[in-house]
Amino acid sequence: MRAAMVSSLDGPDAVEVVDVPEPTAGEGQVLVDVQTVGIAWPDLLLSKGEYQVRPELPFALGVDAAGTVREASGEYAAGDRVAVVQSHGSGCEVLAAPSEAVFPLPDEVSFEQAAGIGMNYLTAHFALAVRGSLAEGETVLVTGAAGGLGTALLQVAKGLGARTVGLVSTAEKAEVARTAGADATVVLEELDGRLKDAVVQAAGGPVDIVADVVGGQLFTDYLRCLGEEGRLLVLGFTGGSIPEVKVNRLLLNNVDVRGVGWGAYAMSRRGYMRWQWDALVPMMRAGTVDPPLGPVRPVEEIGAALVEMAERKVLGKTVLRF
Repeated sequence: MRAAMVSSLDGPDAVEVVDVPEPTAGEGQVLVDVQTVGIAWPDLLLSKGEYQVRPELPFALGVDAAGTVREASGEYAAGDRVAVVQSHGSGCEVLAAPSEAVFPLPDEVSFEQAAGIGMNYLTAHFALAVRGSLAEGETVLVTGAAGGLGTALLQVAKGLGARTVGLVSTAEKAEVARTAGADATVVLEELDGRLKDAVVQAAGGPVDIVADVVGGQLFTDYLRCLGEEGRLLVLGFTGGSIPEVKVNRLLLNNVDVRGVGWGAYAMSRRGYMRWQWDALVPMMRAGTVDPPLGPVRPVEEIGAALVEMAERKVLGKTVLRF
């Protein structure tokens, strides 16, 4: 079978699709014939040895996958449509995955869509519903709102009854955010004044939550966008730099900065990801969860896809097909 393998930590150019032996299902595993694989930011970091999870070389990339069950016991039967979410290793043509990492796929969701849901939408649910304590009717500002995680945050926030504002760098990305469900957008290249003023105007007032995927030098400006008892959720640093904050700013409006580390939390709690998945299924069936996808590419183009992600050229979710 083919697999997207990392044999050296030299980045996207060193990722190779090679033939490896097919796995067999062990105790508590589900054997899946994989149709599609979703590429996420951790795949890029894993290829360079910069992620908090550091598998022993060589290893397969791939967090999200979708396909059909070949062999299983218990809940699943041969032919069932499923999604798979793992810290890595899903980028294989045949996959032996732990049963707790396998989720039933509603008929309304295609394999391409399913490969775009997994990690991003479970992270978004954890961020907003759990760490952010989002209440219906609140307003959420999402940074990096045209990327895979950004669009997931917009859609899950909508599914939880929030108003959403997408912060993006360009007009092209603003269109992606609006298509994903943003009620309003703020475009950094079009700003004529302070970010706070633009956000407050777009949101109709200060926001309750900032879901920050980007990090970087605007972090203090994000804090200024929050209303009283607002929450700034730290999800990542795709902008390349890790910001610092003077904690006296947290006193001004009684605001919080909360870390969102979904992977280590969810994957160490048996049944937790399934609880999250079941919470998202009604949103999938309603069409609220509908990941914006770029062109679906052959798996052999994984290296080029990771380079585009590193250069922040990706709009929506990158999906590869076996």
